[in-house]
Amino acid sequence: MKINTINKKEIEKFSKIAEEWWDPSGKFKPLHKFNPIRISYIKDNIISTFKLRNKKKPLDKVKILDIGCGGGLLSEPMSRLGADVVGIDASDKNINVAKLHAKKNKLNIKYYCASPEKFNNQIKFDVILNMEIVEHVSDINFFLQSCSKLLKKNGIMFVATLNKTLKSYLFAIVGAEYILRWLPIGTHEWENFVKPEDLIKILKKNNLNLDKLDGMKFDLIQNKWDMSSDKSVNYIGKFIKS
Repeated sequence: MKINTINKKEIEKFSKIAEEWWDPSGKFKPLHKFNPIRISYIKDNIISTFKLRNKKKPLDKVKILDIGCGGGLLSEPMSRLGADVVGIDASDKNINVAKLHAKKNKLNIKYYCASPEKFNNQIKFDVILNMEIVEHVSDINFFLQSCSKLLKKNGIMFVATLNKTLKSYLFAIVGAEYILRWLPIGTHEWENFVKPEDLIKILKKNNLNLDKLDGMKFDLIQNKWDMSSDKSVNYIGKFIKS
């Protein structure tokens, strides 16, 4: 039985550019552009599901686990919104960057170098973020099974990834990596992309039921990301644990 979801090749790829996590015009520029829409989607869905009413700190005391947190691009805004955040990543370099940046910004985020199957945590989380990570792991079934074990009953898991379509190959690989050079060549491997129906099936086996599924697309004219009904390239799902 496989007891490891870490894809060494993927970890090395992101470790090499770890210093650039917080440079908005560096190698992670697309994620910086992506972040506002991700933050508002996650925040709004947590507030409506848990019926939160704190205007000042909208996510006050919500326990969030950010899996594959990288340099902390999502962990930090979640912490600023009042959440109690833990970030894990399989790259030591990413975690060190995240720790330094959080310390510099006086944010109390706990970061650990770990993958979900190796993360021994006594407390279960209200929310798990799996953002742009499932397409980089070596065994998606085991990865999501391990994630599910870390989530409370009635907790939310958000999964954002890339659909496995011809359009996603043309947009996310040919367009974003080779033509526009938004991402380093080789960032994505199309065979690791996941169709929404496959993701839903895997999560259902692990007591996670789809609550909603939305597409995301980049508006070239406005130069920003928007939610969309088109799920053929980027999509995000909200799942509730039964």
